[in-house]
Amino acid sequence: MNWTDPHLERREANFQPLNPVRFLARENEAHPERTAVIWRDRSWTYGQFNTLAVRLAELMRGEGIVRGDVVSILSRNRPEMLAAHFSVPALGAVLNTINTRLDAEAIAYILRHADTKLLLVDEAVGAAAIEAAAEAGVAVIRLGDGAGQGETGELLSGEVDPDARLDERAIADEWQPVCLNYTSGTTGNPKGVVYHARGAFLNAMGNALSLGFGAGTRYLWTLPMFHCNGWAHTWAVTAAGGTHVCLDAVEPATILDLVADAGITHMSCAPVVLYMLLNHPKAAALKGTERRVSVATGGAAPTASLISQLDAIGFDLVHLYGLTESYGPASIGELADDMSDDDAVIKAEWLARQGVRHKTSGDIRIVDTETGIDQPCDGVSAGEILLRGNTLMAGYHKDPEATEAAFAGGWFHTGDIAVREPGGAMRITDRAKDVIISGGENISSLEVESVLHRHPAVMLAAVVAMPDEKWGETPCAFVELKPGGGVDAGELASFCRAHLAGFKVPRHFIFNELPKTATGKIQKFLLREQARGYGQ
Repeated sequence: MNWTDPHLERREANFQPLNPVRFLARENEAHPERTAVIWRDRSWTYGQFNTLAVRLAELMRGEGIVRGDVVSILSRNRPEMLAAHFSVPALGAVLNTINTRLDAEAIAYILRHADTKLLLVDEAVGAAAIEAAAEAGVAVIRLGDGAGQGETGELLSGEVDPDARLDERAIADEWQPVCLNYTSGTTGNPKGVVYHARGAFLNAMGNALSLGFGAGTRYLWTLPMFHCNGWAHTWAVTAAGGTHVCLDAVEPATILDLVADAGITHMSCAPVVLYMLLNHPKAAALKGTERRVSVATGGAAPTASLISQLDAIGFDLVHLYGLTESYGPASIGELADDMSDDDAVIKAEWLARQGVRHKTSGDIRIVDTETGIDQPCDGVSAGEILLRGNTLMAGYHKDPEATEAAFAGGWFHTGDIAVREPGGAMRITDRAKDVIISGGENISSLEVESVLHRHPAVMLAAVVAMPDEKWGETPCAFVELKPGGGVDAGELASFCRAHLAGFKVPRHFIFNELPKTATGKIQKFLLREQARGYGQ
């Protein structure tokens, strides 16, 4: 049988490029009266939100934005920030979301490197961005703090234009760039990660399926939308016809009030946010609730204590793994269907794993870093995580050498070290650059951190290498205590010795608030610099 006959080839009638703009266009057609966005004391239906997005696109077109241009936005989680994820690609342009905590110099670098043509700025957090735009010669549109304010205030009016339509055909090729996201730049200038339309569409659909988004979803935006486009949830929640509940800032009291009163079903955040919530007095009011909230988190493995405390206030954890280069989630670790009543210790052991591939991810390998051979599923043999599939970046903007290195051998090299458990689930043991080599022995910083997080007085811990004349490197622990947590270095060292081999116990403990990114990720590169200073 010849399946390559010309009459079976792809044609315009049976093929369209995958395109995340269609998610909003479809919901506007199907459910224009359904609530799409809640922000402060206001709400927008899908019909109103579609009108907002169309008018934002028209405003940018009036500023001369055309296909291929880069539009940057620096904003809190607000309606225009969400709308830009549809308005910009509907012009055939590329959206660049910028971290609100960057200084003017870092923002100026991104604007120049991205060749930004237009910058949308949330005035409440955008002083540095406005300064950077002036330096880079980039035009600015200011987002006011409410209806009638700034240059976009009229967009928030809530008016519905039944004839307003986003241009779904602006994305003519699913390999067309739709977003440009910059890495954290912990080892120099950040890299610009180019997202294609195909990956954005598929990762969003994978999120909706994996996390159970639907028409009844009320997704609380505790995760910054500028971080990997909010792990692609900007598109995923819209695709499911759910409601986006936008937050100006991560404030525990506000979050807990919304969970209690606004019917929140899902949220995503770093572990530090969860500890902030648990340590707030309002958390006690949620104990014993029958309402459940699905909470997706990444980073350090959740402890039994954390899982138990979250369970008591109705939070169910899902452990994700991913990178900027994978549009956010690449794998998902969640409890088995029959584990809801299991002990917290058993749940913690299960959720310590990053699980299996995301529903629309491709393949995941764990290979020996020396031989490139796949490691066995024994829970012990560590290797680098390699990824391949539809939800990986097109490459690094203006950096062909780094792109080729990242995709060497036909796989994306993550730089993360993991093992496979019997059954195939993945458990990350460290970043390659975070492994501490002491006296020739490898020490996983994550393993030591996991033990420290089990101490009842510890809120957060980060372990890095400190130079040592005898051993080469030794573990140095930076510890942030819970409010009222009274513990000293000697007690923590004894606690570690009870759970770790002696050479893995930190030789130094430094107590202070840990430096974090806007998404709550601990900035280990700053801690490494401090540790090098202490070790000299």
